[in-house]
Amino acid sequence: MSPWFAKAAVLAAAIGVVLIRMPHMRRNRRIRVARSRTGPRETVRARLSQIAFAVPLIWIATPLFAFADYRLQPWVFAAGILCLAASLTLFYRSHADLAEGFSSELEVREQHRLVTGGVYGRVRHPMYLAFLLLAVSGVLVIPNWVAGPSYLILWVAVLALRIGPEEQMMIEEFGPEYEAYVRRTKRLIPGIW
Repeated sequence: MSPWFAKAAVLAAAIGVVLIRMPHMRRNRRIRVARSRTGPRETVRARLSQIAFAVPLIWIATPLFAFADYRLQPWVFAAGILCLAASLTLFYRSHADLAEGFSSELEVREQHRLVTGGVYGRVRHPMYLAFLLLAVSGVLVIPNWVAGPSYLILWVAVLALRIGPEEQMMIEEFGPEYEAYVRRTKRLIPGIW
């Protein structure tokens, strides 16, 4: 199978992520930040996510990782496309359900409310689950031993740096309401963890 199919899928996924996220970022910039938790840890997390996003694009645009290419199997590619579609669907839904509560930074906006409906009724971090699914799809779709796995490894690191501090911020902001939400939902995998 031609690697161009994989490159087209990766590029389409990157464009999809940007198209889903941009309207929410644009809208929410107008809402004043009430409390922010940005700091060195969050800066490292932001840089890792930028690198994770860039590595597959570098694989598409340059021969830098060509030494690690392998032959793409159609059934693996198909599984990756299904995972990618699930990821983008969940990414879209999590942004729509979160609405004005969305921020790419660790911050709480004015009149922020705890969102527990929609996909947030099943899992506390559906947007992060969407990124993990996207990373898994990268491993399946990208026929390269560097670009595919590095995307997943970097996203696991990003989430390890983000989830704990975010949950602590939510406990401080919403107290017992968030603690009750934690008791009835799983962190990333519905019904499991």
